[in-house]
Amino acid sequence: MFGYPRLIYAIYLLFTLAVGAVLAIFAPVWLWAWGVLLLLAVLGAFDLRSHHNVLRNFPVIGHLRYMMEFLRPELRQYFFESETSGRPFNREQREVIYKRARGEPDTSPFGTMRDFEDAGFSFSQHSMAPKTLDDKHARITIGNSQCSQPYSSSRLNISAMSFGSLSGNAVAAMNRGAKLGNFAQDTGEGAISDYHREHGGDLIWEIASAYFGCRHKDGSFNADEFAEKANTEQVKMIEIKISQGAKPAHGGLLPGKKVTAEIARVRDIEQGQDCQSPATHPEFDTPRGLLEFMQKLRELTHGKPVGFKLCLGHQYEFMGICKAMLETGITPDFITIDGAEGGTGAAPTEFEDFIGTYINEALPFVHNCLTGIGLRDDIVVIASGKVAMGYDMVVKIALGADMCNSARGFMFSTGCIQSRRCHTDTCPTGVATQDPRRAKALEVMSKSLQVRNFHDATIKSFMDITGALGVASPEELSPVHVYHRPEHGPAATYESMHPKVGSGDFLNDRVPEAYQRDWQRASADAF
Repeated sequence: MFGYPRLIYAIYLLFTLAVGAVLAIFAPVWLWAWGVLLLLAVLGAFDLRSHHNVLRNFPVIGHLRYMMEFLRPELRQYFFESETSGRPFNREQREVIYKRARGEPDTSPFGTMRDFEDAGFSFSQHSMAPKTLDDKHARITIGNSQCSQPYSSSRLNISAMSFGSLSGNAVAAMNRGAKLGNFAQDTGEGAISDYHREHGGDLIWEIASAYFGCRHKDGSFNADEFAEKANTEQVKMIEIKISQGAKPAHGGLLPGKKVTAEIARVRDIEQGQDCQSPATHPEFDTPRGLLEFMQKLRELTHGKPVGFKLCLGHQYEFMGICKAMLETGITPDFITIDGAEGGTGAAPTEFEDFIGTYINEALPFVHNCLTGIGLRDDIVVIASGKVAMGYDMVVKIALGADMCNSARGFMFSTGCIQSRRCHTDTCPTGVATQDPRRAKALEVMSKSLQVRNFHDATIKSFMDITGALGVASPEELSPVHVYHRPEHGPAATYESMHPKVGSGDFLNDRVPEAYQRDWQRASADAF
């Protein structure tokens, strides 16, 4: 049909309709195939009046274009994507996670599939005297002198993912896996649901700008409700979300059609009504205010670890928080750095693609700032961004983190296949959907074992690689242990890419030139 005149198609349509009508009445069954032509003719008639240019010019057969477009992600993933070319996680990474989750060996044959000469390739040098790390290094204590209930945390926990973004079964499977593996699950900003509570796994309660689960009807913070929920045994830490990697400086809208009775009850919002999450917190608007709000939550929880999460933006604004720490004497127990590489849910494309700081650039900066004000040893830095394997943890900790959170890695362990339909409510594996029929396909008991297996295997990989580098503990990892290959020239360590800062240097007017302008601009009283 390509290109034949519309007049000829119109004549064909009339002829097919007439013949089809006669055959439908008088013809035997074997001639009913003409009915197919009749349907195609009707379809073509609609196509001629379509608002799609392709269908108007190429009736019927133009639908092949939209069919192939619909199948394009699956065709690329299953037939054309190489082992290492996929995004955001490639096939090799996904296969390693699946194998570890199932408790299978993750070895691969015949050498690496990666291009060692490719720009952006990162690697590390091994030692001829490798170490065997003590199991105690798989955990870290979170809580400084201002905290009276420190938490012994795994080096790897489940990153923030809300009930509502994930199905109830996915949340429950992750929580049961966390209980089995003795690690923690971040609730995400959607509050603490029954699925978080069901199996008793440790929780990090994330408090975002809408204060879901601890809010008054007008959206303001409800201290009494917060204290009641936060002081339960299962809640181990409190995380104030300033921004997230997928959409930094952007609020969220939960459409009313997605606000079920269950979600409304969990989040303290009205069923069936649109719920807007503001881009900023109503309770504070300065670095000083952030720390004072953080201290309020610490007091309401009788000294549980409290910190904040952000995707690094303007560097002077983070330095303003550092100055506020010095002026108020209030020190967070932890800071979670979210990478601008995106996240588990849906976000505006341009925010995902162009806004925020890549985590491998953010971590050295945050580490240097905290070191420069002399508070690095008091604050645990958590890296949350593209952590899927043990070597990812090595890199993040070498660049300035103390531990890691992973979101999509744990999604893969519960069955996610990276179909990238998280925002459509049509997730084919029941992980990121509120469709009861689809969610039912995710079997909590078996998937929770896979969550535990993935965590344990990733921690083992991290410990093995750390020892292979010749260091006896993760605390000895530094930027000198990670090489990065630029587009031109030989590979160099990350140590050569970032200023060297000593403890207390900022207090003694030894601010590196690269940081001086931002440090001078930073204020404890304004973002």
